[in-house]
Amino acid sequence: MTNQIYLVQAASAFWKNQKPVIRGIALMCLSTIAFSIMHGLVRFVSEVLHPFQIAFFRNIFGFVFLLPLLLRSRFAILRTNQISLHVLRSVINIAAMLMFFMALSMTPLAKTTALSFTAPIFMAVLSFLVLGERFRIYRWGAILSGFLGMLIILRPGIISMDTGALLVATSAALWAVAMIIIKIQSRTESTVTIVAYMGIFLGVFSIVPAMWVWEPFGLQTLGWMVLIGLSGTVAQMAISQSLKETDATATMPFDFLKLIWTAMIGAWFFSEIPDVFTWIGATVIFLSGFFIALRERRIGISSS
Repeated sequence: MTNQIYLVQAASAFWKNQKPVIRGIALMCLSTIAFSIMHGLVRFVSEVLHPFQIAFFRNIFGFVFLLPLLLRSRFAILRTNQISLHVLRSVINIAAMLMFFMALSMTPLAKTTALSFTAPIFMAVLSFLVLGERFRIYRWGAILSGFLGMLIILRPGIISMDTGALLVATSAALWAVAMIIIKIQSRTESTVTIVAYMGIFLGVFSIVPAMWVWEPFGLQTLGWMVLIGLSGTVAQMAISQSLKETDATATMPFDFLKLIWTAMIGAWFFSEIPDVFTWIGATVIFLSGFFIALRERRIGISSS
């Protein structure tokens, strides 16, 4: 026991001695692994259960892992004056999650991940339309490049459009709307409060879709869904802490690792080999999103 305590203390000291940018990058890499594991598990479990039912348990177990934080604060983190915005964002979030989980059950993992990188592109467009942010020509060029990358992956008119790919694209657009709401809420709400309400409302709003397609399952399947909830919670916590440690532009390039991990999981467990168009399109989309984030940071620095 003494040796274990010493190892934990040594690891904690080593972690604290690292520069914030190193901690942020490490946490971002951890989040990509956790997200990829969750996506692979969703794909695996969807062979026996409907994705809506999986989403319900992902949210329930995610809330269970969040509960100690609520209890520790004696539910003080739930104090808010924006309950309507929390509800609206959660409704949009659950729609995006259900679509994404459906897509995972029918579309190759790498392709699903590649198309999910369009969320920052949609968010940039919405920032212009909703928040009134001013864009210059280079920003519009990056946005158009991002959509070009999506067209490279989908190749409409050349190959048939599959339902899963359309669901991912729609899910990314909805997630961008949710992120805009989070951006508005963050002016007055803490990150912990936003995450807590997301955990509560997603669990509530996923009940009806799950009941609609409910099927009995065994303890082994339940165990897999516990892992889905755990990996999803770890991913969310890791990426949130990563953004607190350092600037997003320092960690965002490592988010591309999700495509590497999901491609490996898809090839190893589901015999899915991503084609060259998926890799090219994903790279174009990702670089476009990264360019937008980089320009936003530079503008923020120059205006401060």
